Amino acid sequence: MEFYKVARSGQVPDGVVRRFFVNDIELAVARWDGEVYISSNYCTHLDCLLSSGHVTDEGLLCSCHGSVFDFESGEPILPPATKPIKMYPVREENDEIFVGLEPDAAATEGPKRRERLGTDI
Repeated sequence: MEFYKVARSGQVPDGVVRRFFVNDIELAVARWDGEVYISSNYCTHLDCLLSSGHVTDEGLLCSCHGSVFDFESGEPILPPATKPIKMYPVREENDEIFVGLEPDAAATEGPKRRERLGTDI
């Protein structure tokens, strides 16, 4: 696993979620209570952008239908989502935020919405 720079720390203030791209992977970067969390940017319910959502006491809120995901595990804690979002390892050093990615992550986790046919949405 390698760590890649995502943003400057000041770009993600406390209580905010923003969208960033690293190696063609679309990420939602949130800060809550001083901690930075990085996840995939698509809700597992209907692929809405999590970076359009909100940071709450409970977790990351999807603005489309109200699903909330746990910051640590990515597990949905409020419906309608039933599947977790992908969470990534994070480092914050020298006022910069880094995300841990596997070498083949861009091939398997690029910024693609699911195919609409054949999914269990």
